[in-house]
Amino acid sequence: MSSLLVRGGQRLTGRVEPSANKNAVLPVLCATLLTDAPVTLRNVPEITDVERIVGFFGELGSKVEWDRAAKLLTIDHSTVPAGAKATLPQAMRASIMMIPGLLVRLGEARLEHEVKGCTLGAREIDPHVEVFKAFGADVETGGKEIVFRRRQAGEAVRMWLEYASVTTTENFILCALATNGTSQVVNAACEPHVQELCDFLELMGARIVGKGTSMVSVEGGAELGSADYTFSEDYHEIATFLALAAVTGGDISVRNRHPEHFPLLDRTFAKFGAEVEHADGWSRLAAPEQLVVRENFTSHLITKVEAAPWPYIPADLLPIFIALGVKAKGQTMFWNKVYEGGLTWHTELSLFGAHTLLCDPHRLITFGGDALAPATVTSPYIIRVAIALLMVASSIKGESTILDADPIRRAHPGFVRNFVALGADVQWTD
Repeated sequence: MSSLLVRGGQRLTGRVEPSANKNAVLPVLCATLLTDAPVTLRNVPEITDVERIVGFFGELGSKVEWDRAAKLLTIDHSTVPAGAKATLPQAMRASIMMIPGLLVRLGEARLEHEVKGCTLGAREIDPHVEVFKAFGADVETGGKEIVFRRRQAGEAVRMWLEYASVTTTENFILCALATNGTSQVVNAACEPHVQELCDFLELMGARIVGKGTSMVSVEGGAELGSADYTFSEDYHEIATFLALAAVTGGDISVRNRHPEHFPLLDRTFAKFGAEVEHADGWSRLAAPEQLVVRENFTSHLITKVEAAPWPYIPADLLPIFIALGVKAKGQTMFWNKVYEGGLTWHTELSLFGAHTLLCDPHRLITFGGDALAPATVTSPYIIRVAIALLMVASSIKGESTILDADPIRRAHPGFVRNFVALGADVQWTD
């Protein structure tokens, strides 16, 4: 694992062109398995999970050309031979979204039991298994593998999810496209990256009704064709750079062609005294002299930031707001309603001198505004926790080290380069 050496205290200023959203790119790559027509993808980030999927496609026999400098990826699965076999990548959670395409193409898919992703606590695959079974797949477990086999061409189904899971919703949509009739999922996830997957599928010829809502209908049976698709900017990365402006007392503008996704994020920044402006395709945050937690009108209640499935604040962004809570004068409760392991890293903040209190596995209180000192901290394998620790270190004069900071590379290939361009003094070390 690599570390980041941070010499903090600089006021960050400038403009940033963010990368595409990993959580949009990966399901789109998985969805290309549903067609033999050539697909062109633009603004593809050079991240480790894309490398893994491209490598898997190569093992499968697909023709893939990736111009990393141009962020251009072309894929042709028509070259996959009958009876091809390949082991799904274990080191990323997105592997499970390749199963619908492999069932259609090869009739079978194999997945290791311990499919991995960020260390956010228990992340079951039962909802996915229910989807695959509903669409006519047999599921067997044996040894270290789960084997999925396409028993028959499934019929259209209507399914009400227990939880608005992003990847379960995406797997439902991918399975439904290969089934005759109209299927419907209730309590569907509606995050912007789910909407991007639907945009891509519609470009290929899919008929989807209700994207961006909790009830999505998919008309199956249509042959999917070629597509030329450009990924949008990652709203996670946009929000992160805006938060960097706030925490360092800076002034940063970030390219953002979809400000319609930001009203609640803007209100959350305002809880710390930071105002976001959107104009002409850019979002800007010019930090106040001091971040101060806004008091509730109901004075006996602490100011809260609640993270849950969209359209709540995304759980993935909660760490960057915790970093603001550490810097802002006042008390804030952060409530992660998604992952029970998403807040245990708060102990690393105490090494900077921050005062935090973990109420239970889902709720954390920050007592912000105290003077902080440089420190050496260790990031868990969670992308935006590594970034949150980097944010706090950047706001403190002196030299800090973020150990095991590699998770940043999983989602943001040019993050440190952009960070330096804004005036930060930070570098990778082994």
